[in-house]
Amino acid sequence: MRKSSETGTGGHDRDDALSPVGRETLQDRVYAQLRNSLINGMFDAGDVLRIVDLADRLQTSTMPVREALGRLVSEQALESLPNRSVRVPLITRERLDDLARARILIEGQMVALALPNLTSDDFAALRQINVDCDMAFERHGKDIGHVTSALNQRFHFHIYHAARSQVLIPIVESLWLQSGAIIRKAAHIHDEQGGLAATNHHWALIDALERRDAEGAMLSLSNDISRSFDLIRGRLDVEPDSKAEGAMHD
Repeated sequence: MRKSSETGTGGHDRDDALSPVGRETLQDRVYAQLRNSLINGMFDAGDVLRIVDLADRLQTSTMPVREALGRLVSEQALESLPNRSVRVPLITRERLDDLARARILIEGQMVALALPNLTSDDFAALRQINVDCDMAFERHGKDIGHVTSALNQRFHFHIYHAARSQVLIPIVESLWLQSGAIIRKAAHIHDEQGGLAATNHHWALIDALERRDAEGAMLSLSNDISRSFDLIRGRLDVEPDSKAEGAMHD
Protein backbone atom coordinates (compact mmCIF):
# COMPACT_ATOMS: atom_id res chain seq x y z
CA MET A 1 0.00 0.00 0.00
CA ARG A 2 1.34 3.42 -1.07
CA LYS A 3 1.95 5.91 1.74
CA SER A 4 0.40 9.37 1.60
CA SER A 5 3.75 10.84 2.72
CA GLU A 6 4.89 10.57 -0.94
CA THR A 7 3.97 14.19 -1.48
CA GLY A 8 7.50 15.40 -0.79
CA THR A 9 9.08 14.12 -4.02
CA GLY A 10 6.05 12.47 -5.59
CA GLY A 11 2.31 12.50 -4.85
CA HIS A 12 0.77 15.93 -5.42
CA ASP A 13 4.10 17.43 -6.51
CA ARG A 14 4.43 14.77 -9.19
CA ASP A 15 0.84 15.31 -10.34
CA ASP A 16 1.36 19.07 -10.45
CA ALA A 17 4.53 18.62 -12.50
CA LEU A 18 2.85 16.36 -15.09
CA SER A 19 -0.03 18.67 -15.97
CA PRO A 20 1.91 21.67 -17.29
CA VAL A 21 4.28 19.45 -19.28
CA GLY A 22 1.46 18.37 -21.60
CA ARG A 23 0.37 21.93 -22.17
CA GLU A 24 3.91 23.16 -22.76
CA THR A 25 4.53 20.33 -25.20
CA LEU A 26 1.52 21.39 -27.27
CA GLN A 27 2.67 25.01 -27.22
CA ASP A 28 6.16 23.93 -28.25
CA ARG A 29 4.79 21.80 -31.08
CA VAL A 30 2.71 24.68 -32.44
CA TYR A 31 5.68 27.04 -32.12
CA ALA A 32 8.02 24.55 -33.81
CA GLN A 33 5.65 24.01 -36.72
CA LEU A 34 5.11 27.72 -37.33
CA ARG A 35 8.82 28.39 -36.90
CA ASN A 36 9.75 25.66 -39.36
CA SER A 37 7.21 26.99 -41.88
CA LEU A 38 8.74 30.46 -41.65
CA ILE A 39 12.33 29.18 -41.99
CA ASN A 40 11.37 27.13 -45.05
CA GLY A 41 9.65 30.05 -46.74
CA MET A 42 6.08 28.77 -46.56
CA PHE A 43 4.81 32.34 -46.12
CA ASP A 44 5.25 35.41 -48.30
CA ALA A 45 6.46 38.76 -47.02
CA GLY A 46 3.41 40.72 -45.92
CA ASP A 47 1.24 37.66 -45.22
CA VAL A 48 -1.09 38.37 -42.30
CA LEU A 49 -1.34 35.47 -39.85
CA ARG A 50 -4.62 35.33 -37.93
CA ILE A 51 -4.84 33.33 -34.73
CA VAL A 52 -8.22 31.75 -35.45
CA ASP A 53 -7.22 30.71 -38.97
CA LEU A 54 -3.96 29.16 -37.77
CA ALA A 55 -5.67 27.36 -34.89
CA ASP A 56 -8.15 25.88 -37.35
CA ARG A 57 -5.40 24.74 -39.73
CA LEU A 58 -3.35 23.28 -36.87
CA GLN A 59 -6.47 21.75 -35.27
CA THR A 60 -5.74 23.23 -31.88
CA SER A 61 -7.09 25.94 -29.59
CA THR A 62 -6.15 29.58 -30.01
CA MET A 63 -4.04 29.79 -26.83
CA PRO A 64 -0.94 27.88 -28.04
CA VAL A 65 -1.13 29.70 -31.38
CA ARG A 66 -1.28 33.09 -29.64
CA GLU A 67 1.71 32.21 -27.47
CA ALA A 68 3.69 30.86 -30.44
CA LEU A 69 3.04 34.02 -32.45
CA GLY A 70 4.12 36.11 -29.47
CA ARG A 71 7.42 34.24 -29.31
CA LEU A 72 7.96 34.69 -33.05
CA VAL A 73 7.25 38.42 -32.79
CA SER A 74 9.87 38.69 -30.03
CA GLU A 75 12.33 36.89 -32.36
CA GLN A 76 11.58 39.46 -35.11
CA ALA A 77 10.31 36.75 -37.44
CA LEU A 78 6.86 38.39 -37.33
CA GLU A 79 5.61 41.88 -36.55
CA SER A 80 2.51 42.98 -34.66
CA LEU A 81 -0.26 44.94 -36.39
CA PRO A 82 -2.66 47.41 -34.73
CA ASN A 83 -5.63 45.03 -35.17
CA ARG A 84 -3.90 42.41 -32.95
CA SER A 85 -2.98 40.20 -35.87
CA VAL A 86 0.61 39.69 -36.97
CA ARG A 87 2.31 39.59 -40.34
CA VAL A 88 5.48 38.41 -41.99
CA PRO A 89 7.64 41.57 -42.26
CA LEU A 90 7.70 43.37 -45.59
CA ILE A 91 10.95 43.33 -47.53
CA THR A 92 12.72 46.66 -47.36
CA ARG A 93 16.18 47.46 -48.66
CA GLU A 94 17.35 48.26 -45.12
CA ARG A 95 16.14 44.91 -43.77
CA LEU A 96 17.55 43.10 -46.79
CA ASP A 97 21.02 44.60 -46.37
CA ASP A 98 21.03 44.10 -42.61
CA LEU A 99 20.12 40.41 -42.80
CA ALA A 100 22.56 39.70 -45.63
CA ARG A 101 25.41 41.35 -43.72
CA ALA A 102 24.62 39.46 -40.51
CA ARG A 103 24.26 36.09 -42.24
CA ILE A 104 27.51 36.40 -44.18
CA LEU A 105 29.39 37.49 -41.05
CA ILE A 106 28.07 34.87 -38.63
CA GLU A 107 27.60 31.93 -40.97
CA GLY A 108 31.04 32.55 -42.44
CA GLN A 109 32.51 32.10 -38.98
CA MET A 110 30.47 28.94 -38.52
CA VAL A 111 32.02 27.52 -41.70
CA ALA A 112 35.52 28.41 -40.50
CA LEU A 113 34.89 26.78 -37.12
CA ALA A 114 33.35 23.68 -38.71
CA LEU A 115 36.08 23.11 -41.28
CA PRO A 116 38.61 21.21 -39.11
CA ASN A 117 35.85 18.99 -37.69
CA LEU A 118 34.34 17.80 -40.98
CA THR A 119 35.09 14.21 -42.01
CA SER A 120 34.83 12.23 -45.23
CA ASP A 121 31.43 10.99 -44.02
CA ASP A 122 30.27 14.59 -43.70
CA PHE A 123 31.40 15.39 -47.24
CA ALA A 124 29.57 12.33 -48.54
CA ALA A 125 26.41 13.44 -46.72
CA LEU A 126 26.71 16.99 -48.10
CA ARG A 127 27.16 15.70 -51.65
CA GLN A 128 24.09 13.48 -51.29
CA ILE A 129 21.95 16.37 -50.04
CA ASN A 130 23.09 18.39 -53.05
CA VAL A 131 22.29 15.55 -55.45
CA ASP A 132 18.83 15.21 -53.92
CA CYS A 133 18.28 18.95 -54.31
CA ASP A 134 19.41 18.94 -57.96
CA MET A 135 17.05 16.05 -58.68
CA ALA A 136 14.17 17.92 -57.03
CA PHE A 137 14.84 20.99 -59.19
CA GLU A 138 14.95 18.85 -62.33
CA ARG A 139 11.38 17.72 -61.65
CA HIS A 140 10.27 21.36 -62.02
CA GLY A 141 7.20 20.64 -59.93
CA LYS A 142 5.05 23.47 -58.68
CA ASP A 143 5.22 22.21 -55.13
CA ILE A 144 8.93 21.49 -54.78
CA GLY A 145 9.70 24.73 -52.93
CA HIS A 146 9.26 23.25 -49.47
CA VAL A 147 11.35 20.21 -50.47
CA THR A 148 14.30 22.18 -51.84
CA SER A 149 14.10 24.63 -48.95
CA ALA A 150 14.29 21.80 -46.42
CA LEU A 151 17.25 20.25 -48.29
CA ASN A 152 19.00 23.63 -48.36
CA GLN A 153 18.52 23.95 -44.61
CA ARG A 154 19.85 20.43 -44.03
CA PHE A 155 22.92 21.20 -46.13
CA HIS A 156 23.85 24.38 -44.29
CA PHE A 157 23.09 23.16 -40.79
CA HIS A 158 25.02 19.91 -41.34
CA ILE A 159 28.06 22.18 -41.70
CA TYR A 160 27.12 24.58 -38.91
CA HIS A 161 26.56 21.85 -36.33
CA ALA A 162 30.11 20.67 -37.00
CA ALA A 163 31.26 24.03 -35.59
CA ARG A 164 30.13 22.70 -32.19
CA SER A 165 28.99 26.09 -30.94
CA GLN A 166 25.93 26.03 -28.71
CA VAL A 167 26.03 29.83 -28.59
CA LEU A 168 26.12 30.53 -32.33
CA ILE A 169 23.62 27.93 -33.58
CA PRO A 170 20.56 29.71 -32.08
CA ILE A 171 21.78 32.98 -33.59
CA VAL A 172 22.01 31.38 -37.04
CA GLU A 173 18.56 29.84 -36.59
CA SER A 174 17.17 33.27 -35.75
CA LEU A 175 18.69 34.75 -38.91
CA TRP A 176 17.20 31.97 -41.02
CA LEU A 177 13.85 32.51 -39.32
CA GLN A 178 13.92 36.16 -40.39
CA SER A 179 15.13 35.30 -43.92
CA GLY A 180 12.50 32.71 -44.90
CA ALA A 181 10.21 35.04 -46.87
CA ILE A 182 13.22 36.63 -48.56
CA ILE A 183 14.52 33.27 -49.76
CA ARG A 184 11.01 32.37 -50.94
CA LYS A 185 10.80 35.55 -53.01
CA ALA A 186 14.30 35.05 -54.39
CA ALA A 187 13.37 31.51 -55.49
CA HIS A 188 10.38 32.89 -57.41
CA ILE A 189 12.58 35.47 -59.15
CA HIS A 190 15.17 32.78 -59.98
CA ASP A 191 12.43 30.63 -61.53
CA GLU A 192 11.42 33.58 -63.74
CA GLN A 193 14.93 34.60 -64.76
CA GLY A 194 16.86 31.32 -64.78
CA GLY A 195 20.64 31.40 -64.31
CA LEU A 196 23.10 29.26 -62.38
CA ALA A 197 21.77 26.12 -60.74
CA ALA A 198 20.59 26.79 -57.20
CA THR A 199 23.18 24.34 -55.83
CA ASN A 200 26.13 25.79 -57.78
CA HIS A 201 27.68 27.55 -54.79
CA HIS A 202 27.03 24.50 -52.60
CA TRP A 203 29.26 22.37 -54.83
CA ALA A 204 31.97 25.07 -54.67
CA LEU A 205 31.62 25.15 -50.87
CA ILE A 206 32.02 21.37 -50.59
CA ASP A 207 35.12 21.52 -52.80
CA ALA A 208 36.70 24.27 -50.67
CA LEU A 209 35.88 22.46 -47.42
CA GLU A 210 37.44 19.22 -48.70
CA ARG A 211 40.61 21.15 -49.59
CA ARG A 212 40.56 22.68 -46.07
CA ASP A 213 40.50 26.09 -47.73
CA ALA A 214 38.83 28.29 -45.12
CA GLU A 215 39.01 31.47 -47.21
CA GLY A 216 37.59 29.73 -50.27
CA ALA A 217 34.82 28.12 -48.21
CA MET A 218 33.80 31.43 -46.66
CA LEU A 219 33.78 33.06 -50.11
CA SER A 220 31.57 30.28 -51.53
CA LEU A 221 29.20 30.66 -48.61
CA SER A 222 29.11 34.44 -49.06
CA ASN A 223 28.31 33.99 -52.76
CA ASP A 224 25.56 31.51 -51.91
CA ILE A 225 23.89 33.82 -49.39
CA SER A 226 24.40 36.94 -51.51
CA ARG A 227 22.77 35.48 -54.61
CA SER A 228 19.30 35.32 -53.04
CA PHE A 229 19.57 38.82 -51.62
CA ASP A 230 20.99 40.21 -54.88
CA LEU A 231 18.05 38.82 -56.86
CA ILE A 232 15.68 40.84 -54.70
CA ARG A 233 17.89 43.94 -54.83
CA GLY A 234 17.69 43.71 -58.61
CA ARG A 235 13.91 43.60 -58.44
CA LEU A 236 13.87 46.59 -56.09
CA ASP A 237 16.07 48.49 -58.55
CA VAL A 238 13.57 48.03 -61.38
CA GLU A 239 10.62 48.82 -59.10
CA PRO A 240 11.91 51.98 -57.37
CA ASP A 241 8.42 53.13 -56.38
CA SER A 242 7.96 50.17 -54.03
CA LYS A 243 10.00 51.30 -51.09
CA ALA A 244 8.79 49.02 -48.32
CA GLU A 245 7.87 46.13 -50.41
CA GLY A 246 4.24 45.47 -50.56
CA ALA A 247 5.28 44.88 -54.16
CA MET A 248 7.69 42.30 -52.87
CA HIS A 249 4.64 40.53 -51.52
CA ASP A 250 3.23 38.25 -54.22
